[in-house]
Amino acid sequence: MADKSSKRTQYFAAIAAAVGAMAFGTGVAWTAPTGPKLIKNREYGFEITDEKFSWVGAAMTLGAGSVCILTGYLINIIGRKTTMLLLVIPFTVGWTLIMFAQNITMLIIGRTLLGVSSGGICVVAPMYTGEIAEKDIRGMLCSFFQLLITIGILFVYVVGAFVSAFQLSVICASIPLIFGVLVLFCPESPTYLMQRKRPNDASRALIWLRGGRYDPSIELTEMQMAIQKQKETSKSVAASMMRSSSVKALSISFGLFIVQQLCGINVVIFYTTDLFESANTNFSADFSTALVGIVQVIATFLSVVIVDRLGRRILLLTSEFVVIICTFSMGYYFYAKESGNVDHLSWLPVSSLCLFIIAFSLGLGPVPWVMLGELFAPDIKGLAGSISATSNWTLAFIVTKTFNNLRETIGVSGTFWLFTAISLLGIVFIYFAVPETKGKSLSSIQQMLNNKRENCHDETSRFVEPLVKNGLEMTGLRNSNKVEHSLG
Repeated sequence: MADKSSKRTQYFAAIAAAVGAMAFGTGVAWTAPTGPKLIKNREYGFEITDEKFSWVGAAMTLGAGSVCILTGYLINIIGRKTTMLLLVIPFTVGWTLIMFAQNITMLIIGRTLLGVSSGGICVVAPMYTGEIAEKDIRGMLCSFFQLLITIGILFVYVVGAFVSAFQLSVICASIPLIFGVLVLFCPESPTYLMQRKRPNDASRALIWLRGGRYDPSIELTEMQMAIQKQKETSKSVAASMMRSSSVKALSISFGLFIVQQLCGINVVIFYTTDLFESANTNFSADFSTALVGIVQVIATFLSVVIVDRLGRRILLLTSEFVVIICTFSMGYYFYAKESGNVDHLSWLPVSSLCLFIIAFSLGLGPVPWVMLGELFAPDIKGLAGSISATSNWTLAFIVTKTFNNLRETIGVSGTFWLFTAISLLGIVFIYFAVPETKGKSLSSIQQMLNNKRENCHDETSRFVEPLVKNGLEMTGLRNSNKVEHSLG
């Protein structure tokens, strides 16, 4: 075990990877302060309607969803570190297009490229962090991913209130460059190096991460045994994906991302300013937006501190329960607003959304990403993680793009109550299907998935696992060796 002083290198590597998440967060939040400037003030000199701007917001999720599978292949072929460095390129090109956009097409293409990098970061950064971290601090280090997303969002909320859309884009474009420089100083994942039969390099990476006095032999032996066991039980990637533990892990990861996205978080992030303007509160929209961002950072930091103490399940269940109260309250406010005077309820939108952000940031935000780096065996981690991330971004696109349509069809109140109903189902899923992974090594988590479901109800598997198997058959992974060949 590494001593406390030597763990600073693990913190450095985790933070370096998480700066990519900050770049992702700035892209996500960019639409909130720039929407009114581009639509009403026409800062870019060309007309942008609400409908066109909804495509600007949603384009990022489309780009992210399109690249996750490719990223899953790349991280197994060229490594985690090199993949992160390559993602700096679409980040930079995307922000350049946004800065100098002459029409709506350039904006959409730029946002799509931001999504390409963001989707890739969502696959590789949690996995890299999960593989470099010791089990006693793995939850904390993996939570840095969500923390830096929230810091990026807050950064845009605050800075965006004082600068033009162009100036904000220039500032945001510097963050991916900082990310690339930091990653250059980090080692490659030891797990990847062992998979590529480079034990000497893996040993050097572990010594860098654990300290000069650390003996990596035991940890390397465990990695080698786990890799060998997976090779013996699965002759191809397709067979590996169909292992019982793989199907269970995919089922859990799918479910967590469904619960995460369909609670309405992207509506809150993408349209925070717009929501407060619609609510006609006594607070300025910029103040309310910045307040939400500050609360999000504080709550996510708290989650980083307690995730390895309280565990994943309790944070998820508590988070979901509070989210239900908040979305119901928001629905009630807008229902009352449609019916009459709500001056006496002006406090409700701000307090509800702040509490929503606190609850989300404590559990539903970071924990699915933490578990993405924990649930999958090394031989399927790239592919399975990318499939899960694709589902996350696909759902994000659906929620973001359809919010305006839902608002026009069933009203803002009905939309929030729809999120409430979905979150109620989420509590059932978390309680019966999600195991506790706190304090467990990556190999022991695989043993748990193979042999038993701790704190889970087996009935859930009957319903969820067949869906995953059918999905794999539809994508051609079952009984196919093409994936194995492409991975070399």
